[in-house]
Order: sequence, then C-alpha cells, then structure tokens
Amino acid sequence: MSQSYNRGLIEDFGRWKEFSAGMWAWIFHKFTGWILIGYLFTHIAVLSTAITAAGDASAIQAETDIYTTTIQGLEELFIVRIMEVGLLAVAVFHILNGLRLLMVDLGIGLEAQDKSFYASLVLTGVITVASVPTFMVEVGF
Repeated sequence: MSQSYNRGLIEDFGRWKEFSAGMWAWIFHKFTGWILIGYLFTHIAVLSTAITAAGDASAIQAETDIYTTTIQGLEELFIVRIMEVGLLAVAVFHILNGLRLLMVDLGIGLEAQDKSFYASLVLTGVITVASVPTFMVEVGF
C-alpha cells in the first residue's frame, strides 16, 4: 500500500509560508497564463468592436476610421500604458518560466531549479524596468 500524506486543510491560508520556490513558480506560471488568456479575450473583444464591416479606404488613409481612433484613444490613457507594462511583465515571466520548465523537462538544470526561478524573476524585472521609457514616451513620463 502507498503511504498517505496529510495535506492539511484547504482553508489553512498560513501554509503559503511553507511553499518552496518550485511551488511559487507553479503558482506564478498558472496566474500569468490566466492573465494572458484574459488579455487575449479582452483584446479580441475591443478590436472586434472597432472594426467596421466595410472599411472605407479614404477614412483609413486619413486615420479617422473607428479602429484607428479607438487604438489612439486607448493609447492616450495613462492607465492603459501602465497596464501594457504589466502585460509585458506577465508575458516575459511566462515565457522565461516556460523556457525554464522546458529545460527541466529535458533534464537540464535539475539541481538548480530554485536558482533558475529566481533568475527568471530578476530577468523579468530588468526587462520590464528597461522597457518602461518605451511605453511612456508619448505620455510625458
């Protein structure tokens, strides 16, 4: 017979202190995946409402069509720029952690999983902070 393991109560929220780096990597990877899926559906919804059935070529050239004005209007909002930086951070972490998981599945770096997780967090932070001026260039930040 197999040995049973007492996992404790699901309501025991104090157990998060016992999580190892691998558990946090799993949680962050799932969380970022759900954020990316949510963004995908929101993105599709916004763009589908901005696209007209019959695109007027003169309006598109003059940049007065609904799609262009919708995108320009969203890009002018400071909160949208902040959310874009957050989206970048989520996407970069998800990609880096996915590559880390690929390497682990291939048997590369098995003994350094914690270090590679922390490295992916640090690299995500560096890439995100370095990209902030690019996102905020027209906002006057």
